[in-house]
Amino acid sequence: MTVGEWVAKSGRRVRDNGWSGAKQSAYEFYVGAWSNIGRRYNYGTSIWEDNWDICLVLDACRWDLIPELDRSYLTDQSKYSVASSSGEWISKTFGCRDNSDTAYVTANPYSKTLLDKKDFFLLDEVWEYGFNDDIRTIPADLVTDQAISAWNSGPEQLVVHYMQPHHPFVPKPMDEGLPRQEFGSQPWDNVWHKLRKGDVDREEVWSGYAANLDYVLEHVDTLLENMSGEILITADHGNLLGEWGMYAHPDWVPLPALKRVPWIKTVAEDTESYEPVDHLSRRDERIDRRDQLEALGYK
Repeated sequence: MTVGEWVAKSGRRVRDNGWSGAKQSAYEFYVGAWSNIGRRYNYGTSIWEDNWDICLVLDACRWDLIPELDRSYLTDQSKYSVASSSGEWISKTFGCRDNSDTAYVTANPYSKTLLDKKDFFLLDEVWEYGFNDDIRTIPADLVTDQAISAWNSGPEQLVVHYMQPHHPFVPKPMDEGLPRQEFGSQPWDNVWHKLRKGDVDREEVWSGYAANLDYVLEHVDTLLENMSGEILITADHGNLLGEWGMYAHPDWVPLPALKRVPWIKTVAEDTESYEPVDHLSRRDERIDRRDQLEALGYK
């Protein structure tokens, strides 16, 4: 957004909403200033700087959320991500490199605007056909199923991008979620908007956030028992819960609280205890990528 666009938008907000509109525009200006800093000064470790066969990306997972859960493979190891948002992470991770031996299975819709299938060994955009109206997001079990199938197809490396623990919190919904019929209906109050406004408290949000991580790890457990290889578990970015007056995961914001992510190494061993379901037959139910990005809070 240019300064001129911000001024025009702010004027409309103030006319329509008075003081609350002015506060929203001031917040956007503040976040935008940080983003401008981040475009000039940034840092972080690329996943390609480590050795692994399969990289599991937990969307929007803070590093300090991990100790809330008990899994034998979880550790408190962390690094700083290359990005503070998914679009930035996908661009920095897959841009300007040869991905011809890499498979990418993703529930994150930024793949459609930033990537080209022909550049990959396999690009499976689960978000295109896997949206679930009941939980209003892309279920983690679909991603696990597609990831197991993708690995069995023979790529040299596999990146698996789960949508969780990104909101909506599947076990403990705290907002209206992402219903298909309401895509493009912004603005709406997701959990981060509610936290910033004081409509919910931080402890309640943290509990829901941790429950959502537990939900996705149940399906990571299945993956780790049905694939073999060296594993890296990380995140594209974290979430801000009020640090420096900001919330969620705005683009290009170089705050350590937002960019610090899990960096967990483990080993998967295939016990052949699970037969994945092929969900590709649902491709006829695709949804518009622009609407999906808006509904997921990226626009």
